[in-house]
Amino acid sequence: MKILKNWLAVGALLCSAPAAALNIFACEPEWQALAQEIAGDKADIYVATSAQQDPHRVQARPGLISAVRRADLVFCTGAGLEAGWLPLLLGKASNARVQSAPGLLLAAEHVTLLDKPAQLDRAEGDIHAAGNPHIHFDPRRILQVASVLAQQLQQLDPGNAAYYQARLSTFEATWREHIQQWESQAASLRGVAVIEHHRSWRYLLDWLGIQPVGELEPKPGIPPSPGHLQHLLLDQDARGARLILYAAINGDKASHWLASHSSACAVELPYTVGGDEDSASLSDFYATLVTRLVETLAQCPHE
Repeated sequence: MKILKNWLAVGALLCSAPAAALNIFACEPEWQALAQEIAGDKADIYVATSAQQDPHRVQARPGLISAVRRADLVFCTGAGLEAGWLPLLLGKASNARVQSAPGLLLAAEHVTLLDKPAQLDRAEGDIHAAGNPHIHFDPRRILQVASVLAQQLQQLDPGNAAYYQARLSTFEATWREHIQQWESQAASLRGVAVIEHHRSWRYLLDWLGIQPVGELEPKPGIPPSPGHLQHLLLDQDARGARLILYAAINGDKASHWLASHSSACAVELPYTVGGDEDSASLSDFYATLVTRLVETLAQCPHE
């Protein structure tokens, strides 16, 4: 009888034990942050890159392979951003759960992409065939990705489906309020001409109605050259750029050189969540982008 009672006690304990948390492998900090918003305490989230890394260039280290092998969901950008390392990780991890949905979520497949090339030519630099992959700079697209994420979490963990749906609903309501606030704050930016270091910022510019008029890179992925910077400088009157946008991962030398020789002002923006001390959360990231742009424009002399 005593043995039977012990087995019953063990059975009751097992039945009442919480389900194991989902293991999510996020390629970039923005997707780690979004997964945390929707999955809450039902997931353990591993992020493959830091805010100071260029996500185009990552080594498929053994630690990353091991993390993908444990994952229930791999959550990345797609559109070729991780083409140099994600396929290698997926292949070496040999994890059947994450080779396709619901165990694989490539955010760029669920939004409209900008900058789709008319034709592919490697001579034109690092061109992404599907379009510009830097979708995380538009909070409206984040809403779309959040909805897909919630759906796939519910498929992976149906026992907590109501939990994920509730967190999505809360996130959507709060996020729409944030977007309205940011757009109102950014009204002065509409129509302003800017030069980008790299085409990373196209989704941010599209969202806020800012006009891109040039890039410091002569071609995508090609470092700024003295000749190209001189060309931008000579053409500055026609371009009328007020701001020069760059991130820490780009380096500041080219941006500050052009700013020091023209009437445009250089502004360093965080590349992703955690990109600086003011961008610790997903909402802080967008608030910092808007605030930085508005304040720099206001302080920048205009001839």
